[in-house]
Amino acid sequence: MRFASLGSGSDGNGLVVEAGSTRILVDCGFSTDETERRLTRLGLAPGDLAGIFVTHEHGDHADGALPFARRHGVRAWMTHGTARALAADASDATIIDSHAAFAIGDLEMQPFPVPHDAREPVQLVVTDGAARLGVLTDVGAPTRHIAAILSGCAALVLECNYDPDMLAGGPYPQWLKARIGGPLGHLANAAAAEILAAIDRSRLQHVIAAHLSQTNNLPRLATAALSGALGCAPDEIAVADQANGFGWRSL
Repeated sequence: MRFASLGSGSDGNGLVVEAGSTRILVDCGFSTDETERRLTRLGLAPGDLAGIFVTHEHGDHADGALPFARRHGVRAWMTHGTARALAADASDATIIDSHAAFAIGDLEMQPFPVPHDAREPVQLVVTDGAARLGVLTDVGAPTRHIAAILSGCAALVLECNYDPDMLAGGPYPQWLKARIGGPLGHLANAAAAEILAAIDRSRLQHVIAAHLSQTNNLPRLATAALSGALGCAPDEIAVADQANGFGWRSL
């Protein structure tokens, strides 16, 4: 199994996961044309994708999903709440249970519910049967369920959205600061580190800090927090950025 990012942040998100002949795009927050360009950068064409898994309806994760799926004739998978929020119907989307694993080709998808201010948001663990990849972005607070489901993963793409001091002193209006820092908002660096410290890390090969705010965080702050939880050097933590995401990582 391998995985790569099209880009990560408030201007758009997309993650490709591949096993065997199956490739899935997790979220699609870019326009169809931009998604196509970013896939090309990874050596992929739209027809290489088996479908799109949509974690929730917020624009930076979902704005491009249905237009891309319709143009290229691929399926989208999402919860009932997400489908309603996106006005998707049976011709657009396959509805999933937020607690039930399901297969797409050579990949098993295990969604799990998370605290976030969307209709029915989920995050995801993906496995090819040999290794597990955990994806956790757009989460307001750590939970025991999150720690339990991410335990034993070989790789984590983990939200480090903001530094509390930068958020408090930054330019955002107070209502937006409260939303981001609230229990249904996003993960601060320290909260991401708390999750990392709580899980079984015995199989962990890759940790990638993702969904960093370009206004309220810095890569060095995110990597310092996560490396502190792991007891490793900061440069052992990768960062997914908005422009380039990150290249292929193998498990």
